[in-house]
Amino acid sequence: MTQDSTAQSENKGLSKRQLTALRTREDILEVAGHEFSEKGLAGARIDEIAEKTQTSKRMIYYHFGSKDGLYQAVLQRAYETIRNQEQAARFEDLSPEQALRAIIGHNFDYHFEHPDFVRLVMNENVHKGDHIAQIPGMRERNRTVIAALGAILKKGVDQGVFRDGIDPVDLHMTISALSFYNVSNRYTFLQNFGVDFAESAQKARRRVQIIDCVLRWVKAG
Repeated sequence: MTQDSTAQSENKGLSKRQLTALRTREDILEVAGHEFSEKGLAGARIDEIAEKTQTSKRMIYYHFGSKDGLYQAVLQRAYETIRNQEQAARFEDLSPEQALRAIIGHNFDYHFEHPDFVRLVMNENVHKGDHIAQIPGMRERNRTVIAALGAILKKGVDQGVFRDGIDPVDLHMTISALSFYNVSNRYTFLQNFGVDFAESAQKARRRVQIIDCVLRWVKAG
């Protein structure tokens, strides 16, 4: 089931007023996500978000309580989006090597396709994770990717294709770091070395390199 069809299923039975409120909330989150990613928590302005969503500050505060509440909702939505996509894909149902190649490729592609996500994560690290720590259930929600990687690793070890002793948290950290860098450091790397990670041939080449790098690390033998 796709994310859109899941949302349609969840929204079934809601009144017209409820659907309008839900759409308004999603519009605010979409615009606020871009504003926070571009300007940070301090630089983003509720007035600008209200203007761009054709709502009001009062409406935003009604839905989210405060600017910090809106920022936390944006962070939660950003992480839930990638986790939901991973769960829907069920990479762990593939053969071990296929599964790991697929989940690495998805992670790489997701970061390139969602640069706002990368900038949001960078901004939240400037705040030392203070806001994400206040989101209920966030740590548990993000454990789904660790569980999937753990299942893939176990299957690979059982079949003799992956070596034993790889921590799924270490594996996730490595995949995320290699994917994240290509977006977070794109412009400084371009100025320093003349290489644009977003150029199509370079992007495809880097994607293959990252997948091969991780696979060589986990493979048995």
